[in-house]
Amino acid sequence: MGKENLQRLMELAPRGQPLDPDLLRDMRVSSRATSYLLEAGWLQRLSKGAYLLRGDKPTREGMVAFVSRKMPGLHIGGKSALTWHATQKVSATTERIGLWGPRPYRFPSWLAEHLDFMYQTTDLFDGHLPYAQGLISAPHDPGVMVSVPERALLELASDAGKTLTVQALENAMSLASDLRPSVLDQLLSHCTRVKVIKLVRDIGRRGSFSWADTAEQHVDRLGADKRWSYASKNGERLTLD
Repeated sequence: MGKENLQRLMELAPRGQPLDPDLLRDMRVSSRATSYLLEAGWLQRLSKGAYLLRGDKPTREGMVAFVSRKMPGLHIGGKSALTWHATQKVSATTERIGLWGPRPYRFPSWLAEHLDFMYQTTDLFDGHLPYAQGLISAPHDPGVMVSVPERALLELASDAGKTLTVQALENAMSLASDLRPSVLDQLLSHCTRVKVIKLVRDIGRRGSFSWADTAEQHVDRLGADKRWSYASKNGERLTLD
């Protein structure tokens, strides 16, 4: 029994991704076989319900995929998603990963030992837009969801004045140059945040991007007469008219 389970595990287990009991069962490795493999040293335990193959190390993509199995809708968003689209690889950058999700979640303690991340549940859209709208699977790891560039831009704008400085926002503008107006229009039509829509418009104007006019239409819809202003602790001020 042990040899067959071990061979199957070696053939099917994704490298770098922690394994949970459901994933092990999908590979026809029972809880009894899991205990045997742990005792024999072929599996190492990260915590209850989280294992790794002997000698394997969790990767950034693998850890995001592991948590995504626990919480549908978890995805890489904002600046991290824009960077991912520019590099097509999560591990191409060592900076903190921005994770977004639909609800609060208690992450396992071991995750913070291996992954530098921040998590938020900011709701940018009305209830008519499915939460998964604007999310795609990473080509080389379908277990990892990433915001499309248009959604990532809205998430980036939401972070301005919170976890993102004004200067960092301006530095990230170049990542948002090639957006699809039709996709941006759909997302903006469901966006309920005045700050986000106005900031997207201003980013488009400053960069002379072709999609700037699309954002302007939604500023008029949500409230052209509303002003949003923010002053950070370090003295930065951001005012949107």
